[in-house]
Amino acid sequence: MPQCRAFYGPFLLLLIAVLCAAGVWTYANRVLIPYQTADALLQDRPRGNLSDLYPRWLGARELLLHGRDPYSPAVSREIQQGYYGRALDPTRPGDPKDQQGFAYPVYVAFILAPTIHLRFEIVQKGFFYVLLGLTLASIPLWLRALRWPAPWWVQAGFIVFTLGSLPVMQGLKLQQITLLVAALIAIAVVLLMSDHMVAAGVVLALATIKPQLVWLLLLWLMIWTWGDWRSRYRWAASFLATMTVLVAASEWFLPHWIPRFWQAFRDYESYTAGISVMHELIGTPWSSALEVLALAAVLQKCWKERRPAANTRTFSSITALTLAATLLLVPTYAPYNQVLLIPAVLLLLHERRLIWRRGPADRVLFLTAATLIFWPWISSVALGGLSFLLPLETVERGWAIPLWTALQIPLGVASLTLLHCYRGFFTVPAEPRTS
Repeated sequence: MPQCRAFYGPFLLLLIAVLCAAGVWTYANRVLIPYQTADALLQDRPRGNLSDLYPRWLGARELLLHGRDPYSPAVSREIQQGYYGRALDPTRPGDPKDQQGFAYPVYVAFILAPTIHLRFEIVQKGFFYVLLGLTLASIPLWLRALRWPAPWWVQAGFIVFTLGSLPVMQGLKLQQITLLVAALIAIAVVLLMSDHMVAAGVVLALATIKPQLVWLLLLWLMIWTWGDWRSRYRWAASFLATMTVLVAASEWFLPHWIPRFWQAFRDYESYTAGISVMHELIGTPWSSALEVLALAAVLQKCWKERRPAANTRTFSSITALTLAATLLLVPTYAPYNQVLLIPAVLLLLHERRLIWRRGPADRVLFLTAATLIFWPWISSVALGGLSFLLPLETVERGWAIPLWTALQIPLGVASLTLLHCYRGFFTVPAEPRTS
């Protein structure tokens, strides 16, 4: 019997992971995309090349090769022509609201510089595989950060679940830079754990190409550094030095770029109607009050746990908490941003027995979060299977079903992670603390 369990346990996990991943990608290719294509045709709305990389790539090329301002209306129109096939017309009610402007810091152009002489079709395909590889590698990195020596089949199962999740599927389909930022964060955390402080500072500086996703993480690391300045200042010095170089080089290529970036970012929030998860779920004014309370609770825990070293699970768990809380505070609820929940989900899985033993309230919250997380997989498998049995037009009517829990997942994961951190850490022996 133990031998049967040893065989069927790994086999069952991998089988479920493959089934879920196949369901999500089948749902995307046979239900979601055909629905979006038909709807765009009906509304006379251009779909474009569906690559979030394109505006950044074209803006980088125009800046570095021709010295043009990537935030300018002229470059924005060229981006629209390349992305949508024509410039957007505000008099046409069916046209998309997303202007696809260059709403990133200038120094993202330095990361994309090796690609500006290539055709975008080549860059698009190459970037897809770069994001795929980085996302795949981030799972063992987070497991290492959480000090979870999971067997190979568990790691393989987690990787398949991750690559077959809705956020990662959407991020890969769109070539979303969020996946790059999430991988850079995982790399930086492991570098901090390994006492490669200077390298960690450089990687974290590069991750600020999407500053809204890393500001809370950086605030936590500042608090953590204050807990033992002498042994931790090197990452901060490296980070500040790298940021100085990036900002100065950006200023050299485009003088006074910071106000232009800030305006482009505000415009992006305006034309994409960017609002936070809490605001969309609850509405004002209660959402703002809850966001303040959540931020205060997270920062209080950050301050309390500022002393443990980077190679402890306490440090990586607070890191996971700050990343999960970020999704409640940033003014967007795009599903692809939920890749930042990966470390928190892994943490909760690792500590599932301790959470379950704590009492009914913890069990209810754990089961609720698990249901929210698994709903997209379950419904995608169902829709993907039905697409082979029923007329596609019929199945496409349920295109939104896997997205029903998209808003609730960050709230459920962040709430459970925060509660777990406040209730006490882990089932392992006390971890070493620095003086």
